[in-house]
Amino acid sequence: MAQFWNHALGIHEQALNLFGRRARILASNLANAETPNYKARDIDFRRALARAGGEAVALRRTHAGHMDAMGGSGGGTVLYRQPTQPALDGNTVEPHVEKAEFLQNAIRYQASLQFLSSKFKGLKLAIRGE
Repeated sequence: MAQFWNHALGIHEQALNLFGRRARILASNLANAETPNYKARDIDFRRALARAGGEAVALRRTHAGHMDAMGGSGGGTVLYRQPTQPALDGNTVEPHVEKAEFLQNAIRYQASLQFLSSKFKGLKLAIRGE
């Protein structure tokens, strides 16, 4: 039965989880825009979604003390963003970039929700025989 739902819903469940995780990371960046030496973070969404979709990405730990590459929650690896204009205090958060990324992430989240909604509507019609 689980395989039916995975096939019926596609990658949207994993995408919503990744969008949510990315929104938290971007919000954290914005909240720390004035914190000295704070490094802006993000995930490589395409790589994380490919990994969630079953494509193998070869990763290995080089030391037992290293963290799990999946970040412990099944999402993508958190990376540091390279600033276009680094601040003198060492902070790499660029609020205009973070806001644009946050907005784009929110739009993609909404689109994925709409796809899921239409999938459920289609399944409901199929069950009813309409």
